[in-house]
Amino acid sequence: MRIVRVLLLFSVFLLPSHFSSYLCINSSASNGCLAYDGTEKCLLKFCSYNASACCDSAKDMHLQQLFQTFNISNIACASLQKSVLCAICDQIFAELFKGESGLRNVSAQGSFTFLERSSRSQDNSSTEFCMKVWDTCENISILNSPFASSKKGRAGKQMCPSCSKLMDEWQLKKGFCEALVRSLDTGELPFCDESVSHSKVEAPWPVDGLCLEKIGNGAYINMVPHPDGSNRVFLSNQQGKTWLANVPDRGSNGILGIVESKPFLDLTKEVAFDIGVGLISMAFHPNFVNNGRFFMSFNCDKMKQPGCVGRCSCNTDVDCDPAKLGADYGVQPCQYHSIVAEYTVNDTLSKPSLAKRANSAEVTRILTMGLPYSSGHAGQILFGPADGYLYLMIADGSDGDDPYNFAQNKKTLLGKILRIDVDHKPSVTEINELGLWGNYSIPKDNPYIADKELEPEIWALGFHNPWRCSFDSERPSYFICGEPGQDHYEEVDIIRKGGNYGWQVYEGPLLFHPAPTESPAESPGGNTSISSINPIFPVMGYNHSEIDTNIGSASITGGYFYRSRIDPCLYGRYLYMDLYGVGLWAGTENPENSGKFNTTRIQFKCAHDSPIQCSYMAGSPQPDVGYVFSFGEDNKKDVYILTSTGVYRIARPSRCNFTCLEQHFATPTPHSSSPKLLSGRKIIVLFLSVLLLILDDMSFVYG
Repeated sequence: MRIVRVLLLFSVFLLPSHFSSYLCINSSASNGCLAYDGTEKCLLKFCSYNASACCDSAKDMHLQQLFQTFNISNIACASLQKSVLCAICDQIFAELFKGESGLRNVSAQGSFTFLERSSRSQDNSSTEFCMKVWDTCENISILNSPFASSKKGRAGKQMCPSCSKLMDEWQLKKGFCEALVRSLDTGELPFCDESVSHSKVEAPWPVDGLCLEKIGNGAYINMVPHPDGSNRVFLSNQQGKTWLANVPDRGSNGILGIVESKPFLDLTKEVAFDIGVGLISMAFHPNFVNNGRFFMSFNCDKMKQPGCVGRCSCNTDVDCDPAKLGADYGVQPCQYHSIVAEYTVNDTLSKPSLAKRANSAEVTRILTMGLPYSSGHAGQILFGPADGYLYLMIADGSDGDDPYNFAQNKKTLLGKILRIDVDHKPSVTEINELGLWGNYSIPKDNPYIADKELEPEIWALGFHNPWRCSFDSERPSYFICGEPGQDHYEEVDIIRKGGNYGWQVYEGPLLFHPAPTESPAESPGGNTSISSINPIFPVMGYNHSEIDTNIGSASITGGYFYRSRIDPCLYGRYLYMDLYGVGLWAGTENPENSGKFNTTRIQFKCAHDSPIQCSYMAGSPQPDVGYVFSFGEDNKKDVYILTSTGVYRIARPSRCNFTCLEQHFATPTPHSSSPKLLSGRKIIVLFLSVLLLILDDMSFVYG
């Protein structure tokens, strides 16, 4: 009975809206059911039940036709999908009604208590069934799947043909189930195919421009909000220092509260600093407030730092000989290393969140990898908000062309996004047997399980130099990266489990043509054919000619989905910029959760009352922000731009005389308390929630 109830809830959202009007109200009718309008309906052939059903034959036939379009070859998965479709016809709908008078009266007194209690049992049942759906159907082809939406690359090639597999659309079981259960609360299923979609397609508010206020003069490469939820952030520079800073309140005319002489952590002695190397990234453990653990990603120079020792990524496993590479701008092969190390705050504190300084001694060296060339290292680290694993972005290691085609070679970690477990440390035996690059474990659901050729750490492949990735704070399954190109195109990619993003066969949506003399014939990845890969094309991007019509120089800096309430016209849009600070784009997804984006290049200005005055380009109203290193986000979801000239925060549009209805912020947020009118479908969910409580209570009383 519990599974039937869960199926019933799922079906409310999976089916077209016209199905929701057929509700069973009287099981004593001559044929067992009545429609909502009181007319009799006949028994069904496709959605057959031992008891009477609550759909007519026409609806039953429509369900059968819809089911046939799924074309599911796996019997177990087909059975589950049929159950989801047919649950709408189950007689348990009759529990919502009393005789022919229509909806049962439910007292408003204590209704919120009912909903709170019933939602807990509903969540458990829904999650249990959802996990069963995932485990059974994860890799099964389902044409026109109700759980996926079709996406197309910029070159017109479908990135996910008919969106036929759950794993094509959702990286993780947990993220899929959280979204599905969450949809029961919102009344909108965020991953329906167009044929059964209930998501709203709305024209977003126009963006007049983006307003900035300058709140700091330092040149930082990272910003991470303090895990305790306060108004503090961590800022680090490329040279190796990290500071704890207070963020000024909005509209206070204040600046960053930072004491340069008192860093939170100083790694300048351990970090190799040059144009393409340095301290690259930091990430705080999801349980930092209790365990005080955090992680740093940086480069070291084995000629200068004694602890800079590790395996070279140019090795016989990938048919690469360091002796044949030669020096790159005076740097020998594998002289520079990529390091990920674990640190902790001072051990004497009982509350790590109160720490103002960290211990500069490494707790554990997580990963060490020698790099074949002097630049192109990426190195960002992020903890996945849904799974708690550490994601590490690694570039192809080259300055250009990826001459050994490391990005397509499944036996090297270069040109990949990795996913590792830093909570379970392996034994020395395990490290040696698996050929790991340090002290970490492999998550059991990494894609190498399905593709034995992949190194176990690899989550996705085919990258040149992924520069600044983020998870959408409202949709954890949206993992998105800026990916610099080389000659023509800069791209933005939504990262999926096991996805191949094409480099160096493709540069964005364009075929890439490396210099023939640069790709050694003996490299197994040096001649990857177009037909041998199924690339995922970018969802956004821009041509180099849009930045500089003369030399076409450009390099993307990935940003965030904007989730602050300061600028309503930016809400939900993905922001990204070019390194050279002259181009800013907003990507608008429409319909929401479709993966289809329209991009607009927008102007940006500095507020006339900015706490620190901005400098301007000659003859231009646009501020000269310098080189754009990174974006940042604080605990209020305000977005920052970190540049060579300072720290800029997105401010209210009116402060730059931009037009936006700031006083009428209508975008729903998790913290919004504004009353809303419930649709008919949401009212049904309300009653279903009460019903679930009643049925659970009955099952408790009667065993």
